[in-house]
Amino acid sequence: MTQLLTEAEIQEKAKHLPDWTVKESTLQCTRTFKDFIRAIEFVNKLVEPAELAGHHPDIEIAYNKVKISLTTHDAGGLTQKDFDLAKVISQIN
Repeated sequence: MTQLLTEAEIQEKAKHLPDWTVKESTLQCTRTFKDFIRAIEFVNKLVEPAELAGHHPDIEIAYNKVKISLTTHDAGGLTQKDFDLAKVISQIN
């Protein structure tokens, strides 16, 4: 099982992901697009990196907004896996 990060480690890593916020035991980001089609296109771009990482985000879609939440469910909170995937997702347009 992947090791949970300490609160200090979480806060330090979060500094390097300005579009993401830490809320309880999740790392969250909301992206806004021109319309629903662009939002879905973005979500489809998340599939490959999530599969490669073996780590899958929770995704909420509301018309042109996509909310991504990351947590390592089997570890019960945030791990390095969450920050690694957040970094990859941040680079996707």
